[in-house]
Amino acid sequence: MKRIITYGTFDLLHYGHINLLRRAKQQGDYLIVALSTDEFNWKSKQKKCFFDYEKRKHLLEAVRYVDLVIPENSWDQKVEDVKMYHVDTFVMGDDWQGKFDFLKDYCEVIYLPRTPEISTTQIKADIKG
Repeated sequence: MKRIITYGTFDLLHYGHINLLRRAKQQGDYLIVALSTDEFNWKSKQKKCFFDYEKRKHLLEAVRYVDLVIPENSWDQKVEDVKMYHVDTFVMGDDWQGKFDFLKDYCEVIYLPRTPEISTTQIKADIKG
């Protein structure tokens, strides 16, 4: 079984997220999503989510491409997650190109193109104004 992992906040789940999850799942058999916790988002990114962690987790668990949702508590947990979950491939959007190449010592690393016309940041900006 080929295991895939991706990371993200997945706030205001939208079709760009679904595209990423679908394409990530196509890389293997079992997709793990490490979902940023509210604490991690605030302390590390100064980002407040519209939906709290539990609601975002429930939304992701309802997506047919997702097999397991785990918490992302820090930037530094990726190597341990790859080892613990026997991950074969790490997948992220290409806006992170090169940032996680250090994981190539542990697994394959793939950067997938983002869906260009949508982002959570843009949705929030459009709602505000």
